[in-house]
Amino acid sequence: MSVDVRTVTESEFPDWLRALATGFLRPPVFPPEEVAERLPHLHSPRMRGAFDDGRCVATYRSFAQELTVPGGATVAACAVSQVTVSPTHRRRGLLSRMIAADLAEAKEGGDVLATLIAAEYPIYGRYGFGPAASVAEWEIDVPRAGLDARWAGPGDGGRIDLVDGADVRKLGPELHERFRARQHGAVDRSERWWQLSTGQVVTSAEPWTEPFYAVYRSARGEVDGLLVYRANEKWGDGKQPLNTATVRDLIAVSPAAERALWHFLCAVDWITTVRSGYRAGDDLLPHLLPDPRAARILTQADYLWVRLLDVVRALEARAYAVPASLVLEVRDAAGYAGGRFRLDASPDGAVCAPSAESPDLTLDVRELGALYLGEESAVRLEALGRITEESAGAAAVADALFRTARRPWCPDIF
Repeated sequence: MSVDVRTVTESEFPDWLRALATGFLRPPVFPPEEVAERLPHLHSPRMRGAFDDGRCVATYRSFAQELTVPGGATVAACAVSQVTVSPTHRRRGLLSRMIAADLAEAKEGGDVLATLIAAEYPIYGRYGFGPAASVAEWEIDVPRAGLDARWAGPGDGGRIDLVDGADVRKLGPELHERFRARQHGAVDRSERWWQLSTGQVVTSAEPWTEPFYAVYRSARGEVDGLLVYRANEKWGDGKQPLNTATVRDLIAVSPAAERALWHFLCAVDWITTVRSGYRAGDDLLPHLLPDPRAARILTQADYLWVRLLDVVRALEARAYAVPASLVLEVRDAAGYAGGRFRLDASPDGAVCAPSAESPDLTLDVRELGALYLGEESAVRLEALGRITEESAGAAAVADALFRTARRPWCPDIF
């Protein structure tokens, strides 16, 4: 029998969950009460599955998202998530069928682009996605860091308070809105996100362990930073503490808040190692320590991927630091965003429109996605043979336009 790809009905939702867990190598069993709790939050017409003889063998879901672009504006995104294909049905084109249908609907519905967090690198480039924001994770050797062991709080008039999950659900959303307005690459967080991240709602995907929550309040009394971390309990020979604190979330709207929260965490008694969680590639963290070498890189990798669906709206939405013009020949095998476009940009705004002029650069839509948030360099891509410079110096002009002073960062997995 042929495999049927279709939207998932409510009655098929438990089987879809089983296939999802199978794909992510998790126990494929869900208590009925968890199925019932998840159903209203996950099930939608944007949920797809592949069914072979009535059994779900591949999963796919997308949802509406807002992505912050350089300059602070947001664009409507189709966030792709929960993609799996069961090991019995690999290499049959099931993902291709599901993602093609979803992206066509997203384009028709007015989404500017699509986003995803790629579990594996080689898969999504062939669907027009490019790696648009990377992450880095550090491990801090606290005794080596050179921080003052007598640190007792911020020296800028601010303060740090321990709070609980209920406080975070009240304070966190407003802080995050301020944060994502200034951090390109960040995405919106739903009420459900805050419920799951504070243990108000618990699922079988990850056993819940209550973390520690700390907020930084400025001298004005405003909450300018949030830290969420967990700590293990490990002691070495001679009764020496060897405890590790692992950051689950740290967002801040000022360098003072960021500095104070990292120094606070490194001053917690018995903590000898701090794992930073996924941060921006150019995060301030190592240089907030007297000895930056005390922070060593554990992970440095691609993270957020972007697939443009509407080149004109995408390029007009973001900000540009310099005045310049480029004609781009964008290739898109799927047909959503291909064409030739002239971009006239300046710090005052941008105009993008289809053009018949000779192109300055020729590139695939996946490379345009990699450039879009300012992460990648057109000069690098040209050297790698992934874009073609049709007029001399065009790649350098593209870098002047697209690169940003700070790298994009998406703190969230979805």
